[in-house]
Amino acid sequence: MPEPLTVPSSLTATIDRLLPSARLGRLGRLRRGLEKEGLRVDAQGHIAQTSHPYALGSKLTHPHITTDYSESLIEYITPVYSEPGEALAFLSDLHTFTYQHLSDEWIWPGSMPSRLSGNDSVPIADYGHSNVGTMKHVYRKGLDVRYGRIMQAIAGVHYNMSLPDDMWQALREQEQATNVPFNDYRSTRYFSMIRHFRRHSWLLLYLFGASPAVDKSFLPDGKVPDKLKPLSDDTYYAPYATTLRMSDLGYQNKVQSQLTICFNSLSNYVNTLRHAISSPWPDYQEMGVKVGDEWQQLNANILQIENEYYSDIRPKRVAKHNETPSQALEARGVEYIEVRCLDLNPFDPLGIDETQMRFVDTFLIWCLLSESPWISDEECDRLDDNRRFVVERGRDPALTLVRDGESTTVAAWGEQIFAEMAEVARLLDAVEEGTPHAKSLEALAPRLKDPSLTPSAQLLAQLQAGNGSLSDTLLSLAQAQAAELKAKPMLRSREALLAQLIDTSHQQQHDIEVDDKVSFDDFLRDYFAHARESRALSSLTAEKK
Repeated sequence: MPEPLTVPSSLTATIDRLLPSARLGRLGRLRRGLEKEGLRVDAQGHIAQTSHPYALGSKLTHPHITTDYSESLIEYITPVYSEPGEALAFLSDLHTFTYQHLSDEWIWPGSMPSRLSGNDSVPIADYGHSNVGTMKHVYRKGLDVRYGRIMQAIAGVHYNMSLPDDMWQALREQEQATNVPFNDYRSTRYFSMIRHFRRHSWLLLYLFGASPAVDKSFLPDGKVPDKLKPLSDDTYYAPYATTLRMSDLGYQNKVQSQLTICFNSLSNYVNTLRHAISSPWPDYQEMGVKVGDEWQQLNANILQIENEYYSDIRPKRVAKHNETPSQALEARGVEYIEVRCLDLNPFDPLGIDETQMRFVDTFLIWCLLSESPWISDEECDRLDDNRRFVVERGRDPALTLVRDGESTTVAAWGEQIFAEMAEVARLLDAVEEGTPHAKSLEALAPRLKDPSLTPSAQLLAQLQAGNGSLSDTLLSLAQAQAAELKAKPMLRSREALLAQLIDTSHQQQHDIEVDDKVSFDDFLRDYFAHARESRALSSLTAEKK
C-alpha cells in the first residue's frame, strides 16, 4: 500500500498566514509574459529561405515581433500581464497579424525543426549594419562554428513570471526579514525558488514535453543515435521520450556541460558566468575570432556573452543602456524568472494555453514557498540524472527516479507534488473568480497515471495513426492552425498598434545605424571592456549552506 500523501506543515502554515491578505486583495497578482518561437516553413514543410518579412517591422527594434537565431525563426514577445488570458490574446493577435503578411508560408507548430537541407539551410538572422545589429549577427555566427546551426532551429516557449512587490513585502514581514534590504531579500528568495525548480523541473518535462520524434534531416550527417528508432522513411523517434528538445540532441554542448553554474546565490551565479565569458577555450581559439576581415565569433571564450549559457530557468532583470544582464542583476537584484524548458504544444495554435499557464504559476509559487536548501555538487549530478531519465524515458512504466536517496516512480512523486501544489492553488485562487489554478491541477493530474494523455504520447499516436512522418503531420497541423488564426478578428487597437510599429521600428533601426560613430572593432572592444566591470553588489544578506 502506498503511504498517504502529506503536505509539509511549514508550507500549509505559510499559506494560511498569507490567505487573509490575499482575500482582501492586498498581495496583488502574479505578472506573466510570453516569448514564443516558431519556424517559418514553405508549402512542402521545408525551412523558409526567405527574409523576415519587411512588413512585420524591423527585427532589431520591434518590441513584439523579432527573430531568434535564424532569419526563419520568428519570435513573439508579449507585454507583461496579470491575467494569462490577456497574454494569450496578444500572442494570438501577433500570429494573426503575421499571417496577413506571409505568402505561402506557415508557422511550424513543433519544437523540433521542419525539413532541413543541411547546416547552411538554416539562415542566420541579419539585423542590419549598425554595430549592435552586427554584434547580434556575429554572435549567431559564433554559435554556428561552435555548435552548428541545426541545433539553433529548435523552438520553444519561454515563460516569464514575477511576484508583485506587495507579496514580497508580506513574505518579508512573515519571515521577520524586514531588516534585509528589499532587493536583497527578493533575490535570495528567487534563488531559493530556482533551486526547488531545478529539483523538480522533470515534472514539467513529463507533463508538457511534446517532442518525442525528429525529422531525419535534423540528424547531423545522417548519424542515428542508439536511442532513436525509425518510424518512417523520414522520421525517427524514442519510444518513451517526452522532449528530445531538452535531450543531448537539443540545447546541449560538451563545453558548457563542464561549467558548474551555481544557483545557490546571486553572487555565485554572476561570478561563475563572468568567469565563463572571460576564460578562453582552446578549441574556440583554434577556430579563430576574426579571419582576415571576417568575424567568425565575438571572442574565443567559453561563452561569447551570457545569453549563450543554456539552462532550464534563469534569473532576470531588465538591463539599462550599456549594461550586461549580470551587471543589471548585480546592481538591482533579480526582477523576474524565465522558464525555458517548455516545448511548443503542436496541437495548440499558440503553443501554450491558459491551463498550462495556471499550472506553471502554481508550480513556481510552490517552488518559492517550499523549503529549498542549497544544492551540493553531488546533488546537482543526481538532478541532472532525473532530468535526463524523464527526457528520454519519461513515459516508460519501468522508469524510477531518485528522491532523497530512494527510488520512486514519476506517478508517485508527481502525486505528492500535486498534493502540495493544491495548497498553493488555494492561495492563488483567493484573488480569482472561480478556481482556475485548482482546475489546472485537476485537468493535468490524470497524465501522471496515464502517460498516453501527455502531448508527447498524443503526438506519437497521431504519427503512428498516419504515415509516420513528423514533417507531414506537423505541416498539416500548421496549415489548419493558420486557417484558424487567419479567421480570428484582431482587436482593432492592437492591429493599429502593430501597423504603426512597422514604420516606427524601421525608422528606429535607421536612426541607430546613422548614429554609429565608431568602427565595429572599436565598438566590440569597448563592449567587452565595459562587460568586465563589476557592478558593486548591494550588501547582500549573508547566505549560508
